[in-house]
Amino acid sequence: METKEVLKKLREEHELSQDELAERVMVTRQAVSRWENGETQPNTDTLKLLSKEFDVSINTILGSPRQLVCQCCGMPLNEDSLISKEPDGEFNEDYCKWCYADGNYTYSNMDDLIDVCVKNMVSDNFSEADARAYMRDTLPKLDYWKRYNELSDGGQFEEFKAQLIKEINDLRIEGMPKVEKLNALVGKFVNLEYRLPSGMNVKFLNDQTTYLGNQLESEFGGERCFGVLANMDFILICTYGKDGADPELVMYKKR
Repeated sequence: METKEVLKKLREEHELSQDELAERVMVTRQAVSRWENGETQPNTDTLKLLSKEFDVSINTILGSPRQLVCQCCGMPLNEDSLISKEPDGEFNEDYCKWCYADGNYTYSNMDDLIDVCVKNMVSDNFSEADARAYMRDTLPKLDYWKRYNELSDGGQFEEFKAQLIKEINDLRIEGMPKVEKLNALVGKFVNLEYRLPSGMNVKFLNDQTTYLGNQLESEFGGERCFGVLANMDFILICTYGKDGADPELVMYKKR
């Protein structure tokens, strides 16, 4: 799909007239008309405004001319829902939501990233050894790891994670093993619904936000696991069965 078709489709989906869109992105109606007729294309600054207005990446607006790949883990970014965002909501088309969240790179250790990725790559036709070999060959070629010394924050985010881990372990939740690592987790995949004593069903997370967390096997045995989720504002501990069944909230604590 060409840019002119994408823009017209997005405008109509959002039920905006050409005049209304023009006002929102600070151009004339004639400029919008020329975009939709394929006579011109928005400039870089206007593309950023359109991206925010429609909540789609600039790559999508341009008709997906590039095959986006996360420059930290190598995952294809073939859907806008996978692409990371800056704290102001602007898409960062170089990274996935797992590797870059709210202005922070979430991985500073290549081995940790490989451990997380390999779990999702193994199949009948692709062994764990194959997956690890592939990742060890791929990651050093990606921009984040090639420019790590330039892009890294000097260990500040790792210090934040270490502080979170200490706070979680200091809670001494009965039956929950000691937390050793926190991984990046997108809310959509961990936003369980809990039933409160009042009978109300509640979700505490935002599907679009990336959190830090982990899954831990209960020291009591059985199939139930502990789930740990946290960010700068809160710590959430829960238990659940297979595939997140029958979730129970153990603790929700503001930091």
